[in-house]
Amino acid sequence: MTEKLWEIEPSGPLRGDVTVRGAKNAVSKHMVAAMLGAEPSTIRNAPDVGEVGITTGMLEHVGTGVERSGGEITVVPGPVSEPGVGKAFTGLNRIPILMLGPLLHLAGEAFVPLVGGDPIGRRPVDFHVDALRAFGAEVTIAADGIHARASRLVGTRIDLPYPSVGATETVLLAAVRAEGKTVIRNAATEPEIIELALFLQRMGARISFAPDRRIVVEGVERLSGAQTRLAGDRIEAFSYLVAGLVTGGEVRVHGCPQDRLVTAITTLTGMGARFEITDDWIMASAPDGLRPAAVQTDTHPGFATDWQTPLMVLFTQADGMSVLHETVYENRLAYVPALQSMGAEIEVYDTCLGGPACRYHDTPALHSAVVRGVSKLRGGDVTMPDIRAGFSAVLAAAVAEGPSTLRGVHHIERGYHHPVEQFRALGLALRAG
Repeated sequence: MTEKLWEIEPSGPLRGDVTVRGAKNAVSKHMVAAMLGAEPSTIRNAPDVGEVGITTGMLEHVGTGVERSGGEITVVPGPVSEPGVGKAFTGLNRIPILMLGPLLHLAGEAFVPLVGGDPIGRRPVDFHVDALRAFGAEVTIAADGIHARASRLVGTRIDLPYPSVGATETVLLAAVRAEGKTVIRNAATEPEIIELALFLQRMGARISFAPDRRIVVEGVERLSGAQTRLAGDRIEAFSYLVAGLVTGGEVRVHGCPQDRLVTAITTLTGMGARFEITDDWIMASAPDGLRPAAVQTDTHPGFATDWQTPLMVLFTQADGMSVLHETVYENRLAYVPALQSMGAEIEVYDTCLGGPACRYHDTPALHSAVVRGVSKLRGGDVTMPDIRAGFSAVLAAAVAEGPSTLRGVHHIERGYHHPVEQFRALGLALRAG
């Protein structure tokens, strides 16, 4: 099989309009939630990304029907034909572990292969396993995956050690049909979590949000089908705004509400960006150049970890020293060597820079970076290690001197809606081979 790659020739400032669809980080979770309905559910404004195809295969493997048409996905629940996700799906993404709760409700037993996704750091299954055990499930972790069994899940109190998005989703999907009340403490509150909870509420779930990261769920016997329209992908929106800024152009992003980008807009404004914001679109430019910044990633409402990869490239084009402190994933900076090979002046450290000590303090994790700008980037031959790093490589190639060849493009296609077409529409000379 011939390796897919992109060849990019820098073509000046990127300008134009981009419309983002629903979030990659939301659509697959909604598809899993729809398994619990007694009738079909429809998800609109869905992105056409590889993640959807992978999740479709998993649902069909266990007996759930999936119909896709344009930006619309209809999930048709059916009898569970196989209470386990096939081992062929091992390591493809993080979705299998989220199917444990629904499969336990539907079949009383479940098997899922080990989680995958981007190699950006540990994604401990402990939070998920401990939560399901608290609901009364028998869970064993084997070499091939996770086996679980439960005649009935019973509401409980879950105290998450860290506001993990995935663990919060697991608890929600288990709690909505568990017997009695479940209280989640230290829950994640990312927009995609709220969106999933609202979808479950449309299906008939009883969910309330309490102060101090608490979510309270009263289990119900039955959930119905529902319809929803996904809000625009905040990670994709930010990425394209930065694409304009880093090349000295301006990109107008449609489809993502301002409230999903509050922290990002403020951060970029501090670097010298100017924004025009309406109810329909957001546009950023930096006619007077870019200033350096010190940014720390954090759980919502902090600066999202998925925003920092394009930001790192932007730092290389800011006039001065910038600092990035990653506190969510310990291996998120694994893409930095690729940027260094293109001429980026970046040094990484295992200490906490640009913010207070985080949970990776006193560990060997390289989770802080100092970036010197303005760097003259040069074209290179780069392999994309994950979705977000892949986008940063495209940005670096767009601003570099000379052509670049990017490999591992399946990563970016797994997470971004039609990226080739979007970049070409902005004026980037990109050849997909």
